[in-house]
Amino acid sequence: MTTTVMSKEGKQNTSFLGVHNQEECHVDSEFRYILFTAYYSIIFILGFIANIYVLWIFSRVYATKKLNEIKIFMVNLTTADLLFLATLPMWIVYYHNKGDWIMPNFLCNVGGYLFFVNTYCSVAFLGVITYNRFQAVTKPITAAQSTTRRRGIYVTLAIWVLIGVPAMYFLVDDGITKENIKGHSYRRCFERYDTSGDTSGVLGFHVVICVCFFITFLVVLVCNALIIRTLLSQPVQARKSAHVRQRALWMVCTVLAVFIICFVPHHVLDLPWTLMVLRKWNLSSPTQQKVNDLHQVTLLLLGANCVLDPVIYCFLTKKFRKHLSENLKNIKDSRKCSRQTTETGVEGMVPLENCIQNSIKP
Repeated sequence: MTTTVMSKEGKQNTSFLGVHNQEECHVDSEFRYILFTAYYSIIFILGFIANIYVLWIFSRVYATKKLNEIKIFMVNLTTADLLFLATLPMWIVYYHNKGDWIMPNFLCNVGGYLFFVNTYCSVAFLGVITYNRFQAVTKPITAAQSTTRRRGIYVTLAIWVLIGVPAMYFLVDDGITKENIKGHSYRRCFERYDTSGDTSGVLGFHVVICVCFFITFLVVLVCNALIIRTLLSQPVQARKSAHVRQRALWMVCTVLAVFIICFVPHHVLDLPWTLMVLRKWNLSSPTQQKVNDLHQVTLLLLGANCVLDPVIYCFLTKKFRKHLSENLKNIKDSRKCSRQTTETGVEGMVPLENCIQNSIKP
């Protein structure tokens, strides 16, 4: 989560990695250095493979000019995930070096920018995907007759502009700050705070972010609740209809799971954590440590959406599922064929002992 704070020189500094340095109490969650290194390595491998595979399927199954509204949202959600995944090697190196940025400064700016953009573009695209499914389920005739491709393009551009343009501040701000700990100088990337100036703007920024998030989350909850009610109230007349309804319900559950697991914990804790680091909420040192540790865990969960997002696609489009199932079947058949070939070759081999015995016989 990003925090904008005022430095002693009167310049703004931005931070989203959640380490707090007070005069009275130094708070740092040292467990994050090992945990984030291992976790981001796993997320990078799984997320990169999954999202590249998603784009590969879309490029093979759908022509660019034939993408409708929801497929446009899906492609852009995947793009946002890949942009963030591309920065993970930098964060892996950063945490492996105990929070010491050894790379050029501009890469720190790029990493901070894409972290913010991915988080809130993912929230926005999941929100519009949910609303699209709500329209398709509750008003199928109207949704089928509407020109969804043009609307999808306009909505997508609006999301990228409204989130990407304000976040460009990360690209121009000096995100590197130096800190001396036990005689060693650390170059922190968007991590250190100075509360000597006016911090009301910082708190206002966090309030706006959290309000916007929970409005989006409320829309997602209401839309999914109405989708579930509509699906369960419809009579199931055929086995195919039951399968379609079950798949739609799984899609609802998956979207809610992504929100609840990845995004909700961070935004629930963000305002209390912000009040703490801005010294507007006095807490004991052990409590500060616990709050900061929990904040680190919520930051950890934010990265999981890059792996969970591709799961949603399996429940959204028929062609995607068909192509995925065919690829999995081909892999399974190829392994089975290879195993059978190996077994046949082994059966056709004559043991060496038999060959020796036969050669000794007169």
